[in-house]
Amino acid sequence: MNKLLATLIAGVFSIGAFAQAPAAAPATPVKAEAKAEAKDTKKDAKVEEKKETRTEKKSEVKSQKKADKATHKSEKKEDKKDEVKK
Repeated sequence: MNKLLATLIAGVFSIGAFAQAPAAAPATPVKAEAKAEAKDTKKDAKVEEKKETRTEKKSEVKSQKKADKATHKSEKKEDKKDEVKK
């Protein structure tokens, strides 16, 4: 009986000590912060990629327009030469 009583008293003291100990900070906020940072990095990368894609498309459109203008001008010159020959 003495052993049982001693074990119960020791258990009460250990529970009291455990309850008074400061709670450990959970590791999940660090992970959440890392995830948020990773998302920001991904968003920045996507924005940069979109900007590059837009710039490339714009340059392609501009070069295509220039090529079309050059072709159109050469066709006009040929038409004028044909008219003069007739």
